[in-house]
Amino acid sequence: MRSAEREQQILEGAIKFFSERGLEGQLRELARDIGITHALLFHYFPTKQALVDRMYEQLFEGRWDARWEGLLDDPDLDIERKMTRFYRWYAKEVLSPEWVRILIFSGLSDRTIPDRFFGLLRRRLFPRLIRQTRIYRGVSTRGRASARELELLMGLHGGIFYMKLRQWVYGQAVHSRNTPRSEALYIRDRVRAYLMSTREILARPARAVQGRPGARRVDPMRKSRG
Repeated sequence: MRSAEREQQILEGAIKFFSERGLEGQLRELARDIGITHALLFHYFPTKQALVDRMYEQLFEGRWDARWEGLLDDPDLDIERKMTRFYRWYAKEVLSPEWVRILIFSGLSDRTIPDRFFGLLRRRLFPRLIRQTRIYRGVSTRGRASARELELLMGLHGGIFYMKLRQWVYGQAVHSRNTPRSEALYIRDRVRAYLMSTREILARPARAVQGRPGARRVDPMRKSRG
């Protein structure tokens, strides 16, 4: 077996091993599971951290698709359609059993993988989604996202992740009819709920009533009494 093939064999075996046993699993046990000697494993990955880093590069960064950014920036698609399409694509390509379980296991130990991956999201995804949401709501500011904007967005992102968490960690059915069609509908529902909720957070501030400070605001929809 060539060197590159052997390394890939070890890497794929490690992803399966750690997704089942957690990142506390020992390298000697991993070597035994893969069917190689501990010395050979050490030859390719001198430390456990080196192996974890390669797992992150392949399983997390390696699944990031630059085409998602073009999709979300497409001015010819309405926001509901492109966000729904993105999250369907993201769930299919990223949220595999190994991905979800390793993320959780790392979060319960040293948090190295969640810290790195959320850094990636904060650089390449969340600002783009916030910008598209503001455009949708007619808000022109380019300032830093508020805490409420970010928490609302995390509710959407985390809700889609939770569908897979229930499936791959808790072993619970996501819904009674677990089909790609039904999952697509649930993702669209979450996107719609998110967009509806932005109405309050990103509503344009009402004009101040002219006159003395503290003047009572008048509801323009209320009919005047004769």
